[in-house]
Amino acid sequence: MTTILTPTARQATSLAGLCDGDVHLPGDPGYDAARLPWNVAVDQRPAAVARPRTVSDVQAVVRAAAAAGLRIAPQSTGHNAGPLVAQGLEDVVVVRTEQMRGVSIDATRRIARVEGGAIWLDATEPAADRGLAALHGSSPDVGIAGYSLGGGIGWYARKLGLATNSLTAVELVLADGEHVRADATENRELFWALRGGGGNFGVVTALEFRLYPIETAYAGMLVWDREHAERVLRRWADWAPEAPDAVTTAFRFLNVPPFPDVPAPLRGRSLVVIDGAVLGCDAEARSTLALLRGLGPEIDTFDRVPARSLTRLHMDPEGPTPAVSDGTLVGELADNAIDTLLEQVGPGSTTSLLMTELRQLGGALGRAPEGHGALATVDAAYAIFACAIAATPEMAAQGQLDARQLTGSLEPWSTGRSYLNFAENEVEARTGYGDSAWLQLKGIRSAYDPDDRIVANHRIPRLFEQGSVTA
Repeated sequence: MTTILTPTARQATSLAGLCDGDVHLPGDPGYDAARLPWNVAVDQRPAAVARPRTVSDVQAVVRAAAAAGLRIAPQSTGHNAGPLVAQGLEDVVVVRTEQMRGVSIDATRRIARVEGGAIWLDATEPAADRGLAALHGSSPDVGIAGYSLGGGIGWYARKLGLATNSLTAVELVLADGEHVRADATENRELFWALRGGGGNFGVVTALEFRLYPIETAYAGMLVWDREHAERVLRRWADWAPEAPDAVTTAFRFLNVPPFPDVPAPLRGRSLVVIDGAVLGCDAEARSTLALLRGLGPEIDTFDRVPARSLTRLHMDPEGPTPAVSDGTLVGELADNAIDTLLEQVGPGSTTSLLMTELRQLGGALGRAPEGHGALATVDAAYAIFACAIAATPEMAAQGQLDARQLTGSLEPWSTGRSYLNFAENEVEARTGYGDSAWLQLKGIRSAYDPDDRIVANHRIPRLFEQGSVTA
């Protein structure tokens, strides 16, 4: 079979041989495997895929791409690839840093240093061995770089804030191929922008972030059949706004697939689940959870557990998965908002959604910490995220329809803002920031990437780019 290269693909042939030959062009035997993002329902077809192992590899790819008139899209695991693909990748080299996964832990300073392609499990295990914990998310195989640069809401978030504001340094290759470090004293404006501004400023080669002396937490889940959804949701919605900062929870409607690896008591059932973690002693945790436990859950696993176990508490799928989703931020869960949710995914619903999640916000997430980055807070009471399995095009179409129908029905309670780490479809990136931060981000983007070489999934335009002059 002969592959006919487009003019852009022919430009990309100049990158062949870089990264010790780990550059893949359309038509190459390894191209289809290399281009595959974590969400395999997303069909990304860039001009080339480069898989560097070192900083010098990244620099060589960035410089060669610029010389060939191509742009660069940084990517580690390929979570949240949908908005990237929506921008068009015909002239883009995707730089997959998944082979750069080195980790070192400085237990004395409580600092972790990870390479740009590390996933959370790479860092949480060695940290836990030293009695420390990171502000990781709810899935062990999410890339640390993308999660952290976009915000980062985990099980300690209402107590310790966004993970992005626990970053202490970021190293990256800029659009011109220069390798720089950004921290509180060096390249300070860039450091501010990176903490919340996502992948708009270069290819991250390493991050450093604070660790916390957390060896255990009181964590687990409460499970009911979906027939109890209304009373459980109304109780949780009353409890969550007044709950102490020490607790972070999520409420989920789950339609559990009938897969053999699912525990038999849950297999093929429709459930409501509250899971989360409490920092503090057992007595405080039990008191905090008493109102929820009073509803008599069918399953109650909350107990004192090792902090390392929290990476898998949420039971998020690991490995490549086909899915479609949508999300929104809401300011409150009024009675009529709850009625709307129950109509969409409660008892009697025929929705195709695998999961509808309400993530409890507030606490430290609503307070700007000293020395914060571009994303200081998430100004909402709840983040709502709905997803469906997209194993076939028909399932994808129905799942996307149902997810958008859900978020559309909640529009009256929406804040109008976005938490971009949960925005897996193309949205206006400016909705992730306040007006002042948005203007500053555009200015910093203009200074560090004046030729628009870096492509991020949620794109921040340059300051004087057509259509972006106003904030």
